[in-house]
Amino acid sequence: MTSARLAVKIMFFLNGFVHANLFSRLPRVQELFVLDNGALGMVLLSSSIGALGAMPFTGWVIIRYGSRRITIFSAFFYCLLVPLVPWVGTMTGLSLLFFFMGISAGMLDVSMNAQAVMVEQQIRKPIMTSFHALFSIGMMAGAGSGALFAKMQTTLAFHFSIITLLSVVIAFFARYYLIYDAPQAAREGPAFRLPNAAMISVGIIAFCCMLGEGAMADWSTNYLENIVRASEAVAPLGLSAFALAMTIGRLLGDGARLRLGDKRLMISCGTIACTGLALAITVPEPALVIAGFFLVGIGLSVIVPIAYSIAGNAPDLPPGVGLAMVTTVGYSGFLFGPPIIGFLADWFSLRFALMVVVFLFLLMIGLSARYHAKETTEK
Repeated sequence: MTSARLAVKIMFFLNGFVHANLFSRLPRVQELFVLDNGALGMVLLSSSIGALGAMPFTGWVIIRYGSRRITIFSAFFYCLLVPLVPWVGTMTGLSLLFFFMGISAGMLDVSMNAQAVMVEQQIRKPIMTSFHALFSIGMMAGAGSGALFAKMQTTLAFHFSIITLLSVVIAFFARYYLIYDAPQAAREGPAFRLPNAAMISVGIIAFCCMLGEGAMADWSTNYLENIVRASEAVAPLGLSAFALAMTIGRLLGDGARLRLGDKRLMISCGTIACTGLALAITVPEPALVIAGFFLVGIGLSVIVPIAYSIAGNAPDLPPGVGLAMVTTVGYSGFLFGPPIIGFLADWFSLRFALMVVVFLFLLMIGLSARYHAKETTEK
C-alpha cells in the first residue's frame, strides 16, 4: 500500500509539474504564434472546454476499463502532447492541440483522484489532501523549472522534450504500483449518471471553492496593483502568499480531518477563507490584503480534496462516477468564475466582484453545515 500511495502521489506531482512547465512558457508561445491576448485567451479556453467536456464521461470510461488504465493512458497522452506545441504551425492547430490536452488533463484529474480514493479506502484514514499537496508542489517545481529553461533561453521544443522525457520515464515506473481495479461493465444501472441531489450539493461546494481559487489566481495581483495601489514589485506577493498557504494547508489537511472531521473542517476553513477575503476587501492596505489572501489560501486548501473524497467514497457509486460528477461542477467554477469576475469588475468594480465571491464562500459554509455523510447515498 505504501508503494501505491507513492505512485499516486507521483501522478499528482507530474500533473502539476508538466502543467506549470507549459504555462510558465506561455509568453514565449504567444510570441512564437504572434497571438494577442484575446487570441491566447481563445486557445486557453479550448483547453478548458476539452477538460470540462471530458470529465463527465471519464466516470463511464473508468467503469469500463478501470481507473488504473485511464490514469496511465491520460498521463502519457498529456505528456506526449506537450512537445507538439511549437510544431503545430497555426493558431487553429494550437487551439486543437490545447483542446486535446484539456481532454487528457480532465481525464487524468478524475482518474488519479479515483486512484487516491482507493488508497484512502485501503488505508482507512483521510489522506486526500496530501495528494493535492503534491500537485501544488509539482506546480511550484514546474514553475521554477520553466523559469530556469527561460533563463537559459532554450527553445520551447528542447524544454518541452526534456520535461516530457523525464515525466514519461517516471510515470512508466510509477504505473506498476497503481491500484488495479477491474472493469465493472456488468454493474447494474447506467455507467453515466446525472448528479443526484447530494452530489450536486458537494459539487456546489467545490464550485464555490474553485471559483475562489480562480479569482485569486487571475485577479489578486490586479486587485493589489489597481485597487490597493501596491507597487509592481509588491502586487504579485498576494498570489505568492495564496499559493504558499494552499500548499501548507494541504500538507497539514489530513491531520486536521482526523481531528475535526470533514464537516467541521469545511465549515472552519470556509469561515477562514471568507474572513480573509473580507479583510482584503474592506481594509485596502497592501500588507493586510496580502495577509487576507494568505488566509483565503489556508481556507480553500482542503475543501476541494474533501469534496473529492466525499464523492469518491459515496457507497452506492463507483469512485470514478462520483468524482466525475463533482469535478465537472467544481471545475466549471474555475473555468467560468474569473471571466464573470471580469465582467462584474467592468460593470461595477473589482471590489464589488470580489464581494460576490465572499457571498459564494458564505453559500459554501452553509452547504458544508448541512452536510451529513449519509446524504451522499441518497438518490
